[in-house]
Amino acid sequence: MASAVKDGVHTLLDKLHMTAESASPREPTAQELDVLKEKYNSAGQGHVFAFYESLSTAEKAGLYEQLSNINPVYINRIAEKALNPAATKEQSEVTLEPLPESATASILDSKQEDLEKWYSSGLSLIAENKVAVVLMAGGQGTRLGSAAPKGCFDIGLHSGKSLFQIQAERILKIQQLASKERREKGNVVVPWYVMTSGPTRGPTEKFFEERNYFGLEKDNVFIFEQGVLPCVSNEGKILMESKTRVAVAPDGNGGIYQALVVSSALSDMSTRGIEHIHAYCVDNCLVKVADPVFIGFSASKNVDIATKVVRKRNANESVGLILLKNGKPDVVEYSEIDKNTAEAKDPKQQDVLKFRAANIVNHYYSFSFLNSVMTLANQLPHHVARKKIPYVDTKTGETIKPEKPNGIKLEQFVFDVFPHLELGKFACMEVRREDEFSPLKNAKGTGEDDPDTSKRDILEQGKRWAQAAGAVIVSEGDTAIGVEISPLISYGGEGVEFLNGRQINAPAVIEKED
Repeated sequence: MASAVKDGVHTLLDKLHMTAESASPREPTAQELDVLKEKYNSAGQGHVFAFYESLSTAEKAGLYEQLSNINPVYINRIAEKALNPAATKEQSEVTLEPLPESATASILDSKQEDLEKWYSSGLSLIAENKVAVVLMAGGQGTRLGSAAPKGCFDIGLHSGKSLFQIQAERILKIQQLASKERREKGNVVVPWYVMTSGPTRGPTEKFFEERNYFGLEKDNVFIFEQGVLPCVSNEGKILMESKTRVAVAPDGNGGIYQALVVSSALSDMSTRGIEHIHAYCVDNCLVKVADPVFIGFSASKNVDIATKVVRKRNANESVGLILLKNGKPDVVEYSEIDKNTAEAKDPKQQDVLKFRAANIVNHYYSFSFLNSVMTLANQLPHHVARKKIPYVDTKTGETIKPEKPNGIKLEQFVFDVFPHLELGKFACMEVRREDEFSPLKNAKGTGEDDPDTSKRDILEQGKRWAQAAGAVIVSEGDTAIGVEISPLISYGGEGVEFLNGRQINAPAVIEKED
């Protein structure tokens, strides 16, 4: 399978499992070097060898190895298509419609009996060890003022827990809840597949090891790395980061499909008998990891992909929408929707928007779909991110730090597969924003999607749970102060009956029942 991926898709995966103990690259023979040079020269990318003869033996070996893992013809093709996209009939004649009711459900107005049925069936699947979780955690906390992986970030909770720890503890709790449902012997395991990037792989592994995997079994945490693609100039030339190395960038969250295959994560799932997968982004502090309601709903629909959405706040909110584009499931960015479409009201509910299903990158996959998705990989588009990319001038050897965008990073999006599905194999569940979505995007003090709003949303959720259980919350001052309830105590508001009649002086942390 991995060979087919490399030959058919040609995406660069920069040594997914390279460790400090990996064998050092060897310098190529003259014949091997000539063959590779011809490959690049024929593709018009021979400049990548500009400094080769001046390098040390180790540097030559390293550059040769990197270039051997890149197919310059493939890079030329995807760069050309991304830089000069051909106009299509679909682009000129676009029809947008909400997903049909048959493909949707909403936590906001579903019958309680349906919610309970989905929860029960989803929990049973977890208890049968048929559910896995995939975390997309390749981002660094650069905009948060941190060079560490975003999952390591402490949003300011009184417990000091990082995003990684919060999510790990939710896995521990759902395993515990499911184990009560399991009748046969054996432990309930929800394996956690953590997709990192080049810059975050090492620090993520170290963070997990130093914290003993937050109480999870090491063998059930599978850390792997997404692929990378060369950065390309505005003229389509591969950029050199230095004299010894091509400039590369992660291939986008859509690289998850290939990375699952090449890293052997998918093979590991197969060995474990996994049938249902929940995938999400690390920056959402409220994410319900391996949500049994979502798993149960998706499994009951017998779909290949399902997605969670939240209701768009207003017509002007800058979010992508999940809908039907020319009759196919898709995500359409806010910039692609005109004012009249954005403001259109639902004919059945005049107080809500017609197009309101905001994408939060929170998805369900059937294992059978992921196991066959590589057949679609070479059909998925590459998107252009224009960036200021430092590079070495291959004529002068000078390092250039551009003041304006000089090149592109090519990336795929996780939702690029949606239009390839039959409508009957796609479903959507609307959830409450205040319960399930609080992304961390911006630096502290921004006032929107920042550490303060993430902390606030967790504390307010805990406060709601405590009050629903009969607790009295007492706080001083005008500042909204809430309660942090550990995921080890409650996954989704259950199990807090012991708080009934208790006075809680906020801010407070509830880590145990006494």
